[in-house]
Amino acid sequence: MKQSVINELTTPEVKERLAVEKENLVKMRLNHAISPLENPQLIKAQRRTIARLHTELRKRELNENK
Repeated sequence: MKQSVINELTTPEVKERLAVEKENLVKMRLNHAISPLENPQLIKAQRRTIARLHTELRKRELNENK
């Protein structure tokens, strides 16, 4: 998920998307442990997406406090 897409989401949508992405990461890790994924770099991309979502939430939180 690109940063431009994340910026367009509302705060509740970002929180919801974060929960979904975390759930997907757990599923991917479990599947990879059982049988190797075709492209293990997807796990890395998923982690980075989660980090982008966390960063956007933190940025919005700091902007609210100003």
